[in-house]
Amino acid sequence: MSDSTLTNQNELLWKDRRRTRFFALPWTFTIYRLTEDRLLIKRGLFTTSEDEVRLYRILDISLRRTLLQKIFGTGSIMCHSSDKTMGDFEIINIKRSYEVKNLLSDLVEKERMAKRVSNREFMGDTDCDSDEYDGIE
Repeated sequence: MSDSTLTNQNELLWKDRRRTRFFALPWTFTIYRLTEDRLLIKRGLFTTSEDEVRLYRILDISLRRTLLQKIFGTGSIMCHSSDKTMGDFEIINIKRSYEVKNLLSDLVEKERMAKRVSNREFMGDTDCDSDEYDGIE
């Protein structure tokens, strides 16, 4: 599927390349694209692979910026997902990382509400030594 086909079906909201560690130059072969309902990560030069994550599968997002990333105006976004093929992944060394994280977070929340997906978190003591525990050993 070409980029033009993609933008006709789902509007492309953001696109960037993974940047080099020093000087934040876009000389890598990893491209990130974000639409309203999915995040696509394309890697490689001679052999390419493209991974796709539906946004409702992303459970948690965090931003990390090292001193070098702050100097060069980049950052990395960590995503924890329930996607079986991607699992937890990182969007590495991108420009405007704070704005992209906020955009991604808003889109994830919107998709989770539209699909009526809830994130069930269990709170409390994980130690199961109590007499009230009837679980399987």
